[in-house]
Amino acid sequence: MTKKLLILGCLTLASCGVGGNGVLETACRDAGRPNASAALCSCVQGVADQTLSGPDQRRAATFFANPDLAQQTRQADGRATEAFWDRYRAFADAARQSCG
Repeated sequence: MTKKLLILGCLTLASCGVGGNGVLETACRDAGRPNASAALCSCVQGVADQTLSGPDQRRAATFFANPDLAQQTRQADGRATEAFWDRYRAFADAARQSCG
C-alpha cells in the first residue's frame, strides 16, 4: 500500500512540467526515488496546486519522507483526518491521470 501511495505521488508530479518548487515538488525531488524526475515532480506539484490547499500539500509532502505515515493517516479515525484522506486520494487519482 505504501509503495502504491508513493507511486501515485510521483506520477502526479511527473507530467506537469510547471516550474515552481512547491512543497510537494521539493519533497518528491528530495525523496531520492529513482523514478522521481524533475518533470514528474513538477507535474505532481501542478496537480497539487489545483486540488489541495497549502496545509494539505504540506501534510501530503510528509508522506515522501515517511511513507508509513500515509498508511497511518489512511487508517486513522476522525472526521478531519478522513476528510483529508478523501482529498488526498482525489489528488493522487488526478495526478496519476495527468502525470502518468
